[in-house]
Amino acid sequence: MKTPFLTKEILSCAEVEIHYKRPLFSKMKSIASAQDVDNLLRTYIDTNVIDVKEFFYVVLLSRSNKVLGISTIGCGSVSGVIVNLKEIFQLTLLSHASQIVVAHNHPSGKLTPSENDKQLTEKLKQGLSLFDVKLLDHLILTSEAYLSFADEGML
Repeated sequence: MKTPFLTKEILSCAEVEIHYKRPLFSKMKSIASAQDVDNLLRTYIDTNVIDVKEFFYVVLLSRSNKVLGISTIGCGSVSGVIVNLKEIFQLTLLSHASQIVVAHNHPSGKLTPSENDKQLTEKLKQGLSLFDVKLLDHLILTSEAYLSFADEGML
């Protein structure tokens, strides 16, 4: 026997829907190095603001290093950007990414990672490992160059 209260409760629940459509395989770009990620991001980001304020990006990749998508995670100020780890994990799971690369810019032009950069990278690496997802790299971008945590042995 259904009670009006129970029926009303069930009908008022929020519905959760998962929607993701993989890009056409033949149109997906491949990543083989940090240089490839840098080149890809420079076609995606607005290079006119790279020296103005910090942005944080995630590149979602298949197991065969095909780009599933790119997302801007945060936009900050000249001195930093807040990174929502939950959003990165959510995007990773929704896109069925097997690995990711993250990147952010330093408006100062310095390629030296801060302690916060290092701590964030470690948190991401540990969190992603719970989902069997690999953090391939963390890039720091400036208008002139980039630094790869992986290439520098910091990952």
